Amino acid sequence: MIPLNLPRLLAAGRREITAVSALLVVALGAMAFLSIADEVAEGETHALDLAVLRALRVDGQPGTLIGPDWLHVAAVDVTALGSVAVLSLIILMAFALLASLRRWGEGLLLLGGALGGVSISQGLKLLFGRERPDMAYRAVEAVNASFPSGHAMLSAVVFLTLGALAARFSERRRVKVLAISAAVLLSLLVGASRVYLGVHWASDVLAGWSVGAAWAMTCWLAAYLVRRRIRTPSALDAT
Repeated sequence: MIPLNLPRLLAAGRREITAVSALLVVALGAMAFLSIADEVAEGETHALDLAVLRALRVDGQPGTLIGPDWLHVAAVDVTALGSVAVLSLIILMAFALLASLRRWGEGLLLLGGALGGVSISQGLKLLFGRERPDMAYRAVEAVNASFPSGHAMLSAVVFLTLGALAARFSERRRVKVLAISAAVLLSLLVGASRVYLGVHWASDVLAGWSVGAAWAMTCWLAAYLVRRRIRTPSALDAT
């Protein structure tokens, strides 16, 4: 009878559960995006989008945000976290750190995910060509098409990838949970700030989150499958 290595079996089981969870995120994200895109294309989200935007403005004053002044300033600061400039700096610094640790696979995963995310975002914007909210609602400047939100999508891609990498480097469950939770929270805050500042419709942001999460997990799954293919010996091998 071949003896079983229980700790390695449990570790392999956890990896499989993680992979299945990531695949579920990909499927749900893709389905959510397609559903939202269909509704947007048919104009069925406009009434709700406009109602959300108006709810975030002083009644009868579309150019005046609700909430205290510090919240307006905080929203501008938070929304910058999803800009191409800030995310590029974060990616370059993270890649430099990974390179110094000779973690080339993780570094390439981060770069590939980000570059792919930009390409997907710009391609979808060109495909749908949706107009942004009226200038009267905008508290900051914005360029190109509205759907999906590039800030929401790219922040989801970058922060979720970084969160997954940080979780992988730690053996403590609480650290893993904190890393993923922080990534999700940052993505949510960036997306919400885009609606609050009037440069995106709510459906733009929901679509951005959906496709961003799906793409981040697709990249993670690809890297996982590559590692599994080249890993030896198998985690299920008995010792």
